[in-house]
Amino acid sequence: MNHSGTLYVVATPIGNLQDITMRALEVLKSVDVVAAEDTRHSSGLLNHYGIKARLTALHEHNERAAGEKLLELLQGGQSVALISDAGTPAISDPGAVLVNMARAAGVRVVPVPGANAAVAALSASGLLMPRFLFVGFMPAKRTHRREVLESLRDVPVTLVFYEAPHRVLESVEDLAGVLGGERTITFARELTKTFETISSCRLDAAVDWLNADPDRQRGEFVLLVEGAQEREDQAVSEDARRVLTLLLEELPLKQAVKLATDITGAKKNALYELALEMKQHE
Repeated sequence: MNHSGTLYVVATPIGNLQDITMRALEVLKSVDVVAAEDTRHSSGLLNHYGIKARLTALHEHNERAAGEKLLELLQGGQSVALISDAGTPAISDPGAVLVNMARAAGVRVVPVPGANAAVAALSASGLLMPRFLFVGFMPAKRTHRREVLESLRDVPVTLVFYEAPHRVLESVEDLAGVLGGERTITFARELTKTFETISSCRLDAAVDWLNADPDRQRGEFVLLVEGAQEREDQAVSEDARRVLTLLLEELPLKQAVKLATDITGAKKNALYELALEMKQHE
């Protein structure tokens, strides 16, 4: 019989302390240990709600060692609440290692959902793409950052990034340089806090927007960037592409496109655009 305790993954406010859930408060009051990214920071939240908890630190520099100690407590029957400085643990924050260890050991892991900066920003952005890709923090080094952006250039969904104030200007320059200036970017800054700002512009105007007011480069950022527009040829299946390629070797372009349309059922306009591109690269 498994007598281990429970690991609760508890979301905490990203700014406004009133955004904590009633369930999160009950869990934080009831557990044996609260594992916090920064115990000094989390003490403020717990004290605000009159919660006297046993705190221990779990952050990016001690995650493996701290996780092993916490796993021992869990296997001994104690319950643990995992929190980060803000938002949901293990999402661009420490915690995933402990969760992985607990699950591998058969310990019950219970999510206690709540505030999340990425989802909050998306909900207020007005961006119409129904899908998004959460990237999180990009690499600090420009070369590596541009490599990541190159890999995302043709992805046809909203791209969601987190960024720190000291790096936001450089990151936005790279976003415009790699992805192109015509896309829309939405800055969601200091969400739920006093100086919350949500503003959109084209990427080629984003640096000017940041430079127009020094305050705009302060605080924590969520950057939402419009995804790539889907090209017509992306709708062409591999079979249709292969048929068109073979026909173009023997027939004039228009005839090859017509016959490929009849054979495969693919859209004529898409095949025509693809055929033109193929001819240009011969």
